[in-house]
Amino acid sequence: MDGAEPLHVGRLGHDEADELAITHALLRQASTGELLAAHRVYSPATPTVVFGRRDTRLPGFAAAVAAARDHGFDTAVRAVGGRAVAYTPRCVVVDHVRREPKPGDHMQHRFESYGRRCAAGLAGLGVDARVGPVPGEYCPGEHSVNARGVAKLVGTAQRVVRDAWLFSALAVVDDLDAVRAVLADVYARLELPYDPASVGSLVAERDSITSWQAGEVLLAAGGAAASTPTAVDPSTLDLAAALVRDHMTDGPPP
Repeated sequence: MDGAEPLHVGRLGHDEADELAITHALLRQASTGELLAAHRVYSPATPTVVFGRRDTRLPGFAAAVAAARDHGFDTAVRAVGGRAVAYTPRCVVVDHVRREPKPGDHMQHRFESYGRRCAAGLAGLGVDARVGPVPGEYCPGEHSVNARGVAKLVGTAQRVVRDAWLFSALAVVDDLDAVRAVLADVYARLELPYDPASVGSLVAERDSITSWQAGEVLLAAGGAAASTPTAVDPSTLDLAAALVRDHMTDGPPP
């Protein structure tokens, strides 16, 4: 793969574990110098609860997986930090991967700058978007993007490896009731604080917003220049196939 910044649009795998493994593979390739940067934007094939690695070590993890499945949500484990998140085909995930020496040095700056740009982009769509946590939010973070200071709209997380980083953003576009409900049961099993009222959606703020618009905002916030979508390199897909087990809830932690 060359030094361009490929943009991968749409689902590539059969389920969310496949999708997470593809991004994980891109990060590995950035770490080894096989690529310099890449961006992905997609919506999951099915409703899914994705757990953080710390969640897998909690006593209630198995019960939380069962609760998610009772709601009709698939389950997976992600490579980035943070706690459990839930999303549906009416949500958007955007991943940014970049090769960079000493990637941990600018971790805080990436959170701050992404939050500012994302909030500005959503404001351009008519949303009263602000940066900061809201009480009782899922996967709490200082640089979440919220609506009106009360409802989380976009969550962000990172993973840093040798000479590379992954920045991932999730926007809840719609399906607010389903996301609130599944997280209530999942967080109860994990014995983590959570207030369903803290979850918001873009459509609840401005009903004309589409997933396509949300994806454009999240891509731009991460510095992704306009680009023609490209196919994933076969070497990335091969590596992802070797990593997918790490992202299954019954597999080893990533």
